[in-house]
Amino acid sequence: MDINLEGRVAVVTGASRGIGAAIATAYVQAGAQVVITARKPEGLSKAAAEIGGDVHAIAAHAGKEDDAARVVAETLEKFGRLDILVNNAATNPYMGPVIDAELPAWDKTFEVNLRGPLIWAQAAYRGWMKEHGGSIINISSIDGLSAGGPLAVYGVTKSALIFLTQQLATEVGPGVRVNVLAPGLVKTDFARALWEGAGEDAKFPWPLQRLGRPEDIANAALFLASDASSWVTGGLFVIDGGGSLGGPFS
Repeated sequence: MDINLEGRVAVVTGASRGIGAAIATAYVQAGAQVVITARKPEGLSKAAAEIGGDVHAIAAHAGKEDDAARVVAETLEKFGRLDILVNNAATNPYMGPVIDAELPAWDKTFEVNLRGPLIWAQAAYRGWMKEHGGSIINISSIDGLSAGGPLAVYGVTKSALIFLTQQLATEVGPGVRVNVLAPGLVKTDFARALWEGAGEDAKFPWPLQRLGRPEDIANAALFLASDASSWVTGGLFVIDGGGSLGGPFS
């Protein structure tokens, strides 16, 4: 499928590396103008140079309301519109049982992973999409689909993000579509602790046997940003190589 995003403008949070950078790259290659955000300016500058095309980098904290409003305002000033928002930024400062979680780690995880997508969606909706339409894509995780894993607090936020996506979809249609991706284990720095040491040629115990690549998630985000998905909202798309179907890793 040849997807064309010419004439459209996207904001991608957490886009200095990994899945966010891959999504921004896919959008640029499809003809979009893209604003990428992350906390650290040096990482953003490097990502913008690697992505190429019509990319504008703005340092911003994904969990801060003022930062979201500032990025939306700057996007509208520079490009004149905002058609696509990808809430990709996430954090995971704690690994272990919820019952043992310290509240500062709990609060930080919720600030970025759940509060963040809401405030960015509100800013994009109020600033442009309410009057002109658009597509909001949230990045959740398969950790939000079942309990009992080691990323417990992270999983709680990602489960709530799925519900938030579905709730927003009921509220902002028909002009704005809201969908959510749930990646499995993807080979990124963010998930390094989960895959490092397996080896480059390792086969994993799920049907497609390999780790995900950032581009696998970017392809789905490209579809949801485009007119090819014009009758899709409130959708949950699991992209995990079949890992959630059952078996030793599930």
